[in-house]
Amino acid sequence: MKILFTVALLVGCMTAFAQSPINGEWKGSRETPNGTFEVNYTFKVEGDVLTGTWKSNFGETKLENGKVDGKKISYSISFNDMTINSTGELISNDEILIKNERGEMKLTRVK
Repeated sequence: MKILFTVALLVGCMTAFAQSPINGEWKGSRETPNGTFEVNYTFKVEGDVLTGTWKSNFGETKLENGKVDGKKISYSISFNDMTINSTGELISNDEILIKNERGEMKLTRVK
C-alpha cells in the first residue's frame, strides 16, 4: 500500500510539473490614438503547439499557427480580412511580452 501511494504521488507531481507556465488566462492593454485597447487571451500549450483564443472589443477569434519554443511563443490572429503575426516571450510566471507590427504589449496572468 505504501508503494502504491508513493507511485501515485510521483505521477501526480510529474503531471503538475509538466504543465506549461504559459497555460491560462492573460490580459493586457495598450494606448492607441483611439484610446486604450484591451485584450484577453486564453493560452493552451500541448507539446510545442500553442492554441487558444484572443478577445477584444473587436470580438473573439482563435489563435492560428501557434508554436512554443521554451519560453517563446508565436501565433497569428485573423479578423476583418486582416492577419496579425505576433511573437512573445514569458518574462516571468505572471508576465508575457507580446510583439507585432502594432507594437508591444505586456500581458499579465489573470488570477
